[in-house]
Amino acid sequence: MSKNIPQLSTARTPSKNSDVLVLGLTSVGDDPTLVGASPELLKAWSKTFPQDLLATATGLGARSRQGAVTLLPSLAGQRIAVVGLGDVDVTPAAVRDACGVALRTIAAAEGASDWKVSVSLELNDPELGQAAAEGALLGAYRRPKVTGSPEAHPIREIELVATQSAVAKAVDTAKVVAAAVSQARDWINTPPNLLYPETFAEAARSCVAGQKVSVEILDEKALVKGGYGGLLAVGGGSSRGPRLVRLSWAPRGAKAHLALVGKGITFDSGGLDIKPAGQMAGMTADMSGAAAVIAATQAIAALDLPVKVTAYAALAENLPSGTSYRSSDVLTMFDGTTVENGNTDAEGRLVMADALGRARRDEPDLIVDVATLTGACMVALGTRISGLMASDDATADRLLDAAEVADEAFWHLPITEDIREALKSDAADMRSTGKNRWGGALTAGAFLQHFVGDTPWAHLDIAGPAFNEDAPWGCTPKGGTGVAVRTLVALAKGMGRG
Repeated sequence: MSKNIPQLSTARTPSKNSDVLVLGLTSVGDDPTLVGASPELLKAWSKTFPQDLLATATGLGARSRQGAVTLLPSLAGQRIAVVGLGDVDVTPAAVRDACGVALRTIAAAEGASDWKVSVSLELNDPELGQAAAEGALLGAYRRPKVTGSPEAHPIREIELVATQSAVAKAVDTAKVVAAAVSQARDWINTPPNLLYPETFAEAARSCVAGQKVSVEILDEKALVKGGYGGLLAVGGGSSRGPRLVRLSWAPRGAKAHLALVGKGITFDSGGLDIKPAGQMAGMTADMSGAAAVIAATQAIAALDLPVKVTAYAALAENLPSGTSYRSSDVLTMFDGTTVENGNTDAEGRLVMADALGRARRDEPDLIVDVATLTGACMVALGTRISGLMASDDATADRLLDAAEVADEAFWHLPITEDIREALKSDAADMRSTGKNRWGGALTAGAFLQHFVGDTPWAHLDIAGPAFNEDAPWGCTPKGGTGVAVRTLVALAKGMGRG
């Protein structure tokens, strides 16, 4: 798993040898209140400085506003960081983001190198403990750099103060989930000349090595034999052939079967319908859906959740060449459906169609697909909210509940009959695109739904949140975010309960 997050441990009291101690600040009305400061710390501070710790913090600008971070002077060689937690009724979401901002701020501090950071926020609730651990680890995440001169990580270890065993157990869960999110981020941030279908497939195999997860990788010959027309068409323009990765976690006593399908376009030039140059550089992240389902499957197995998971990652590189597929080509998908291709830059739905058709054969209780599928979804929802479409409202609610637990933002969008009608074709069973540009995200969702039949299904369009090109926020870094991993793990955990 990812080496780009620190180690995390728990302790009943903060270590005196940590480089930085993180405290919280909340407010009751207009009155600020410190969180996590021990009587011994308060006494030692008052002996050293002219004002007490709270007065010093607020005097230096500390505020209870959620995510505000203030670094205080050192006490006995240990710096104090105060992070705002918002209102006194602190939520897991507030704690997760506050810890993310605090650790990112500390990692960027002058002199930060191989530091140990203690986080003391009076975390007596397991949900708050898990949120704090996830936020701290994900906030401390460092984007990998291709370099011959690697640098030490600014933060070596995070110590979370937890006085109850239930909180410590929740922190153990957080460590697994945060590592999975970080692994997804690592893949997304890897340059496309280094991560392409073959290497990505082998990385997926390595990711689950040592776990009871079976791995099957279909290369070009196997895809031809299996009739995977979408993957072969999209990957046909590249010298690096497509792959379909199948992971299976099947624990004894599993209470449900969840199928996950991820889009893995390792680079998307648009094919013959080529993208403008300015829109092409970010297409290294077009495999974020595959990264999410692979990483989530690894985490589900590591947590030993009692739910069967079959995951498919549809991997291809969409490039223009003499062997590229064309607009107006008629393709035959894995399930036998013929598709009139409308645009070579609408390639994701074609590789997903093959994988969804294969996943349907496994007869799961639920299929969830994850894809950076449409720019239209970004137009509708921006860059921090993912789109959700589903076969029915109950399935949509199940995904929204999991997303709320995971603190990831999704919005339920409809698939209407007129959208389905627009996919009718005179040349084949259906078109891959609509007859105009309106409702593009819904059109893509309607296309995908065809391939799951009557199986309960949800589609997560993560085109906006998958890659953050702006400033970091909360526990979200610049670059690959690993969005949807936490939601998929929360979904599996809920299905495992029955």
